[in-house]
Amino acid sequence: MSEESQRTEQTERREPILEVRDLVKHFPLTQGVLFKRQVGAVKAVDGISFDLYPGETLGIVGESGCGKSTVAKLLMNLEAPTSGTIRYKGEDITKLSGRALKAVRRNIQMVFQDPYTSLNPRMTVGDIIGEPFDIHPEVAPKGDRRRKVQELLDVVGLNPEYVNRYPHQFSGGQRQRIGIARGLALRPEIIVADEPVSALDVSVQAQVVNLMERLQDEFGLSYMFIAHDLSIVRHISDRVGVMYLGKMAEIGSDEEIYEHPTHPYTQALLSAVPVPDPEAEGRRERIVLEGDVPSPANPPSGCRFRTRCWKAEARCAEEVPLLAIPTPFEKAESGVAHPSACHFAEERAAVVAA
Repeated sequence: MSEESQRTEQTERREPILEVRDLVKHFPLTQGVLFKRQVGAVKAVDGISFDLYPGETLGIVGESGCGKSTVAKLLMNLEAPTSGTIRYKGEDITKLSGRALKAVRRNIQMVFQDPYTSLNPRMTVGDIIGEPFDIHPEVAPKGDRRRKVQELLDVVGLNPEYVNRYPHQFSGGQRQRIGIARGLALRPEIIVADEPVSALDVSVQAQVVNLMERLQDEFGLSYMFIAHDLSIVRHISDRVGVMYLGKMAEIGSDEEIYEHPTHPYTQALLSAVPVPDPEAEGRRERIVLEGDVPSPANPPSGCRFRTRCWKAEARCAEEVPLLAIPTPFEKAESGVAHPSACHFAEERAAVVAA
């Protein structure tokens, strides 16, 4: 292969498989019984943009209520966006319906948060994992489905002979493995994992995360991994996006976010991560945020984080900060040069004080 062909292949490989631009989801607030009228809106997601590349894991972190799960539902088209675009291989999936949407959903699957409620208790494991084949019969002929289900059980580390068991006969970790097997059934390219380990014990969390990493290498998957546990997100993610109140506060590689955070909210989150070293714990600088998270139905003007930020000035209330590389860091060669939505972005050793 010529050098030019190699460069072209590398460029194509780095083209995003999923492009999200200015994604917005507002849920209307209404009054009245017979004659309902809209009096406001819950701004769950309010203009976020990001890319997901082939074979990459993009982690999304943030407090409860920041809009992470809404983003997951929008990517699956389980919720219709208020505005914005979601492009899968260049095609805007928000405009699709019927067979076209069904074809795209085959390539974008989801692993849900709760392994106890995401599986139908009246269906056997074989029926649960094989259900995608009923929707997409072209993937597996009827006579071949039992074998494929058993292969999927084996892939996720479960006994293939468990096909006739019911969900209540499994532990939480095993149920989540069943959920992952169901997500893999159609050989998707993207898996949206909405807090897939938050309901599991710590030791089981590690097993499931390691399983997902192995499957990513084996099947060439791209992950959208949503969680609130920063340590797990760092372990599995190539890039990390930090959300706050429907907005993306900061995004970059795992090293850029964890070693060189520039947004005050990210720094506060990282300062709360437990440190196993007692000496380091004693030297750490804990950032305690004051006040409560504002209501998404009435978010602050300008920067959403300004009501809890120690750097807030008048400009923060008047101008919405753009998610871009801060001007002082544009030419920096270190990990500090990554997009951050803050007027006064600066690096700070948030985890352990110097």
